[in-house]
Amino acid sequence: MIPRTVFNSEHEMFRDSVRKFLEVEAAPFHSQWEKDGQVDRKLWNKAGEMGFLCPQAPEAYGGLALDFGYNAIIAEEISRAGLSGIGWGLHSDIAVPYIVNYGSEDLKQKYIPPCISGEIVTAIAMSEPGAGSDLQGVRTTAIRDGEHYVLNGSKTFITNGQHADLVIVVAKTDPSEGASGVSLLLVEAGLEGFSKGRNLEKVGMKSQDTSELFFDNVRVPAENLLGQEGQGFIYLMQELPQERLSVALTAVAAAEAALEMTVEYTKERKAFGRSVASFQNTQFKLAELSAEVTAMRVFIDRCLELHYEKALDVATAAKTKLLSTDLQCKVMDECVQLHGGYGYMWEYPIARAWADSRVQRIYAGTNEIMKLIIGRELLRD
Repeated sequence: MIPRTVFNSEHEMFRDSVRKFLEVEAAPFHSQWEKDGQVDRKLWNKAGEMGFLCPQAPEAYGGLALDFGYNAIIAEEISRAGLSGIGWGLHSDIAVPYIVNYGSEDLKQKYIPPCISGEIVTAIAMSEPGAGSDLQGVRTTAIRDGEHYVLNGSKTFITNGQHADLVIVVAKTDPSEGASGVSLLLVEAGLEGFSKGRNLEKVGMKSQDTSELFFDNVRVPAENLLGQEGQGFIYLMQELPQERLSVALTAVAAAEAALEMTVEYTKERKAFGRSVASFQNTQFKLAELSAEVTAMRVFIDRCLELHYEKALDVATAAKTKLLSTDLQCKVMDECVQLHGGYGYMWEYPIARAWADSRVQRIYAGTNEIMKLIIGRELLRD
């Protein structure tokens, strides 16, 4: 494997602590969490105590003000271990940065410390039953009424939906406008008219709580507006490159883990009196996958370096998400094939990894949307 230069010795010490924590506090319970449809809520508090939540958060609010490499390590270790139900990435890499970057000082003081400790779990509510990747087409409305916004609408496919104590809701504060009518509101669970629907049953990621959310005349304090009214679409576009990089990091880590377990399996599995690994077809398939995953790792690490430098642009992030998730799904499919019938059995980790991988090409913007973004950048004058 090519040595990785994107992490230093302190990063790697942190990785070791994350890996050991997951081996003790998560891996032994993951099968039960899959049956429960969500992880144990206490895991969030334990993670907060260890400093695994919001590592980038400013020191002024109790954070460690670390670089994004620490977020990347957490994402990689969770994915490497196949612990797809742990929603820390959505919390730390996607939701909380909106509060840090666009929240008022009062909102930061109120919400960031408990987000770091795990007392508050966050979610972000973008997708709707009739609008997935089309963020300009959201129908949820938030109409100003004195010192409140009156929120009405529904959201679906919301990660951390059951656990969430605080939700960033994408809504139209001016329904007559498109992108310029979109705003972001912080909505606390428990407000009158805010209800959580069922925990959605998915093909994969079975231990991740993914929910429907409903808003019926929810009165949200006006001070819970993130940034300026009507600027929500711009804020979303500014934050999406980091979200897509996070997805890519999990994709390549999962692919590496799948390849590793498949190499070991084919060495041990016998067919026609010899190990499956001894057949030329097996060696060629593994060699091809290894080469592609290595190339992808180099590209992802370069994108991580660009993100350190605040130079990861929208189109490059889209390429990262597109290529890594397509490759992840290819690797999983080929690795299941090399496992034979056992690869289709849920008790085998490769089956879970295969099922978990498919959604990666859908969320954070579908891969078709990624192609549109890249194409527009190519054709821009």
